Amino acid sequence: MNYWCERAWLPGGLAERVLVRVENGRISSVSTVDTIPLGVRRLYGVVVPGFANVHSHAFHRALRGRTHDGGGTFWTWREGMYALAAKLTPQSYYRLARAVYGEMALAGVSAVGEFHYVHDGSNEFGYALREAAKDAGIRLTLLDTCYLAGGIGQPVNEVQRRFSDGTAEAWASRVGELKSDDVMKVGAAIHSVRAVPRAELPVVAQAFPDAPLHVHLSEQPAENEACLAAYGLTPTGLLAEAGALSPRTTAVHATHLTSEDIELLGGSGTGACFCPTTEADLADGIGPARELADAGSPLSLGSDQHAVADPLLETRALEHGERLRTGQRGRFSPEELLQVATRHSALGWDGGRIEPGAPCDLVAISCSTPRTAGSLPQQVFLSATASDVDTVVVGGRVVASNGVHETLGDVGKLLADAIEELWA
Repeated sequence: MNYWCERAWLPGGLAERVLVRVENGRISSVSTVDTIPLGVRRLYGVVVPGFANVHSHAFHRALRGRTHDGGGTFWTWREGMYALAAKLTPQSYYRLARAVYGEMALAGVSAVGEFHYVHDGSNEFGYALREAAKDAGIRLTLLDTCYLAGGIGQPVNEVQRRFSDGTAEAWASRVGELKSDDVMKVGAAIHSVRAVPRAELPVVAQAFPDAPLHVHLSEQPAENEACLAAYGLTPTGLLAEAGALSPRTTAVHATHLTSEDIELLGGSGTGACFCPTTEADLADGIGPARELADAGSPLSLGSDQHAVADPLLETRALEHGERLRTGQRGRFSPEELLQVATRHSALGWDGGRIEPGAPCDLVAISCSTPRTAGSLPQQVFLSATASDVDTVVVGGRVVASNGVHETLGDVGKLLADAIEELWA
């Protein structure tokens, strides 16, 4: 199918009356036309490339709306997360992840990075996530996560034992059995400097040199304090020592950084994935996004614990966090925000642009809803939400339209059923 776009955000900027022709799931040509050809799908509003959700923990979706009694901290929230992780089976995780990825697809996500650490010593959970992504019609980068310790110098606890392969070599051996295909790419992750001892970090960093490598970094001040006390280095400094910083690496959160940390990340070309709604929900803080971008770190966005599944809200929250932190507006232009929201390269996938040769991933954002009516088309990123996503195309195929998933149907019911099953 070919697509006519009322307005489309091309590499050169916003254009009107754009015809996108498709062959084998990729864009074969892009042109402006005065007459709409017969047999094309019409996309109204503003059409942008598919969004990349660079950091997801799909099972955390079952915690949404269940963690707010009594306040608490990141660390008390984590106990609830552990309780949930203990309930997962490959079958129940498939049912939950299928619904979670379906929710993402409705919001315009065409590729997700799953920071995956529930292993039980096998790849059964990983392949369950692949099938979930396939059913939802989106691409998956399985960031299989090395998790060996319960904290610096501490053994894993009973629940964390499900996450651990025992050694970095055993982790690498298991991950080496996973196969990439047109639905799933296999990547690697260091859970954190808390969960991977200093001596094991280089093993993980070097295990899969051609694959994306992600790591939770300095999400909490307590992590920095423990790392400094144990090693005399910040977490960023420790990763640099291990050879883990590079253009294929993405540091997730990167919230509590020193100026030297920012220089190390930017100078190495290491990306930074911000998860603004999760960082707000968990009271993590607001990281130095503008400084990282200026230092040379490509920025991306993730939904993390799925407090919301809304790339447009995450994008706006990135800019709003900068405004709250600095007292300045316009820290990122709409064009920069679009690049951040569509950075598929952080997951090892092609995409994030509407031009010949790129995957045909299109998201049509309505400009006539109660939220977007009257917005300038080039500023719709700062007014729209996922509720304003009208049509989603992944690989040339319509995955969702009018708030309904083309193959999964009622995603809300799928979510409710999968979550009730886990908490029963």
